[in-house]
Parts: sequence; C-alpha cells; structure tokens
Amino acid sequence: MPTDLLTTPWALIVMSVLVLGDAFLVVIPGEIAVTALGAISASAGAPPLWAVIVCAGLAAAAGDIACYLIGRTVGVERWRWMRTTRVQGALQWARRRLDAGTATVLFTARFVPFARLAINLVAGASRIHPPRYFALVFVAAIGWAVYQASVGAVVATFLPGGPVVAVLVSIAVAIALGAVIDMLTRRLRR
Repeated sequence: MPTDLLTTPWALIVMSVLVLGDAFLVVIPGEIAVTALGAISASAGAPPLWAVIVCAGLAAAAGDIACYLIGRTVGVERWRWMRTTRVQGALQWARRRLDAGTATVLFTARFVPFARLAINLVAGASRIHPPRYFALVFVAAIGWAVYQASVGAVVATFLPGGPVVAVLVSIAVAIALGAVIDMLTRRLRR
C-alpha cells in the first residue's frame, strides 16, 4: 500500500472528492475514505487528524448543501426516476421526518446514506430556511467527520501492525457500526 501517497495533501483532496460525491451517489465510499485516513493519521502521523476531520466535514456539508439546492431549484418530481413509487415513498418519509424535527433528522440522516439524500432534496424542495438549514448541516457534517475519522484513529492507536492493518480493521469496524445503525433505524421505523 503506498502509505507515502496517503500521507500527502493529495489524500485529503481525494477523500474530500469522495465524500462530496457520496452525497449524490451513495455507492461512492466517502465514509470508508474518512475512516481510512483517520487510521493513517494515527498510525503514520500524517495527515493530521484535525485536517482529516475539517476536510471531511466541509466536503460532507458541501454535498448536503448541493443536494438541498438541487431540491430547491429542481424539486423532487421533475425526472421520471423521482416519480417512481419507491422514490416517492422515500421522499414522503423524509417530509414526515422533517416536519417532526429538522435538527434531529439532519443529524440522524447524516449517518444513513439514502436517507441523507432524500432528506436534503426534500429540505430544499420544502424551502426550509437556508441559514438555519446550512448551520444544522454544517454541525451535523463536522460531527459525522469526527465520528468517522475517530473510528479509524482509535483502531489504529490500539491495533499493532502498521497502517495497512489499521486501515483494513478500521474499515471493517466502520462497516459493522454502520450495519448496526441501519438495523436499529429499521427497527425504530417499525
């Protein structure tokens, strides 16, 4: 594994692009990139953990705000794929959640990929007050970045074996935590 490449500012740029892209296409591994760089930071000493958190948080907030702006300008029914039963069901779910409590939903949705996309699109289409929305998204994105990077850093700190082992184990831990969160959210919805 080219750890020299992963300790340069380029790694932060690539991670930020992945996190930004993850806002639109949930198959892009933004979370994994943040966790991996958190592990690299703790095991190799670079890039600094604070830089990983700041870059990931800003990229996540930018992606969420971009989705909000798409929802605000385009709406949620313009394209045929948006009018499918499944997508409309997800958007209705997002509307109900936003009505129940914007802050809680934005913080929770930051950790659930498909929910995050639906919530941000609906928030824009619903014309939620932009300054309040942007502030909540920013705080949620930084909290998410702290969590993701910390998973990698904690695993790397306590696990011997260098950066490669730390990255692989921290990614497995992050995926397992994500699966647990998904399972809990499914149970809460029932």
